[in-house]
Amino acid sequence: MVIADTSLWIEYFKGGNEPARAALRTLIRTEQVVLVGVVLAELLQGCRSSEEADTILSNLAGLRFLETSFSTWKQAGELSASLRRKGVTLPLSDLIIGTLAIEHRCQVYTFDTHFKHIPDLKLYAPPRLPRAR
Repeated sequence: MVIADTSLWIEYFKGGNEPARAALRTLIRTEQVVLVGVVLAELLQGCRSSEEADTILSNLAGLRFLETSFSTWKQAGELSASLRRKGVTLPLSDLIIGTLAIEHRCQVYTFDTHFKHIPDLKLYAPPRLPRAR
């Protein structure tokens, strides 16, 4: 299973980065994408109209959803404290995404390089398509 980060969904909805959009479409079609609350909230906060929000909600409504539990929040706080002691500060939203991914043995598909700072987190790399000769 793969958690698609907000950065990826933004590209998906605005029509940018076609290789990433194609990879995300494949993950959706094969039911490998899961949604988390913080990603949904971040997407909705960026909407400029109710129509835009409706489009996002209708596209994401059928995805499997991972709930954020007390344990998730606790682990995210502990992860944040551990990283800060090493001089690394990450946004709380990304700590939650990373913690959920580790808890549920998911990978994270993202453009944000700071996810690499989260120990034991597996990042999703779409398969490379063979180049035409």
